[in-house]
Amino acid sequence: MHLLRAALTAGATALLLGIALVVGAAPASAHPMPHTVVQLDVHEESIGAQLQVPVDDLSLATGLDLRTDTEQAVAADEQQLREYLTAHVQPSTDGRAWTVAVGDLSVSDAEQTSTGPYQELVAQLTLTPPVGVGVRQFTLDYDVVVDQVVTHVVFVTLRQDWAAGQLGTDDGRELGVIRIDTSAMTVPPLEVDVDDASAWHGFMAMLQLGGHHIAEGTDHLLFLLTLLLPAPLVLAGRRRWGGPAGTRRAAGAITRITLAFTVGHSITLALSALGRLELPARPVEALIAASILVSAVHAIRPLFPGREALVAGVFGLVHGMAFSFTLAELDLSTPQLVVSLLGFNLGIELVQLLVVAVVLPALVLLSPSDAVYRVVRVGGATTAGIAALGWLLDRLGRPNPVAAAADALGSAGGWVVVGLWVAALATTARRARTPSTAPATERQLESVPG
Repeated sequence: MHLLRAALTAGATALLLGIALVVGAAPASAHPMPHTVVQLDVHEESIGAQLQVPVDDLSLATGLDLRTDTEQAVAADEQQLREYLTAHVQPSTDGRAWTVAVGDLSVSDAEQTSTGPYQELVAQLTLTPPVGVGVRQFTLDYDVVVDQVVTHVVFVTLRQDWAAGQLGTDDGRELGVIRIDTSAMTVPPLEVDVDDASAWHGFMAMLQLGGHHIAEGTDHLLFLLTLLLPAPLVLAGRRRWGGPAGTRRAAGAITRITLAFTVGHSITLALSALGRLELPARPVEALIAASILVSAVHAIRPLFPGREALVAGVFGLVHGMAFSFTLAELDLSTPQLVVSLLGFNLGIELVQLLVVAVVLPALVLLSPSDAVYRVVRVGGATTAGIAALGWLLDRLGRPNPVAAAADALGSAGGWVVVGLWVAALATTARRARTPSTAPATERQLESVPG
């Protein structure tokens, strides 16, 4: 009986203790700690690794006081932090150790879901395999913080890998999670395998990037479209646009303008990218805004009639310099850069052709209706000119609300095209219902050469 009572008492005590532990642990689980993010960039001969490590946990793991005046503390303890990172990041292939070089160290503010704001150390590392060893399969022996703070978790992602079609334009692909094995109290290494790579993947990724770049680059498309506005018209006098030029002549003018713009930006894109020229961004972007402004004025009152293709080619040289900035950010090898140029440029051209194919017929249909097309041409050119002026001032160091509004023009592009087609179809239907105007229109079209 005494034994039974003792057993019941011990069991009840154990149960209460378990409940107390669970209840006591609840607040900790309700406040998850920030985790580390390791982002990998795969290059032909090395791996770039960016570590984003929460400062509080790093301070606990290293014994360094980094939580007070963090930036000054990191600067003061920089050498110790470099040695710590080198000792705790150890990639290898079949037992052969890689070289680890610690680059820039900086402090940034961060916030993760449910953690609230905190500070993190951002470290740039370069991981280089031994001579003759590839970079696509290796063992990442990593225990920064996680070997001392058992609740810490490390997420490893692939941010950029050209040959796998990963260009660093999204959140990346998760490669694995590193955490302590509480049963053995060890940190298992992560096996990294990114061998699903080819030049074709890189080419297709660059083709998509080129398409996205021109589609989202409101200023590039606005320049081309503004230059196309007077293309369906003939010149009436030296300083005035006249009636419709006819379908064949309009199509020829638009083709020449588009082709010249393509040749222009292709030349400087190739020269800037392959020559790895470091061009100043602000003057180039300001010249792009100026090109739109000139095109807008020309669409209202002729400045260079008959020479639109030449102007498109010259300004295309400037736009190509801006396109090269995107390629420069990827830090590609020369062979990768050559393939990327082809894909990126083709992506740009496909979107340009799509835009021209959608807009050209509507412009041609509208051009015989002089009053309606004048509203479209002058209204469109005025809008483009105001946007260009706002961009020009902003890119010369004068921020203004017009530039901010102009940046949002791209999101309304689809509705503009829809409105253009509604107007084109409506005016075409009205002309069809008005026989008296049809012969005059036909005679006018026939009288225009080409």
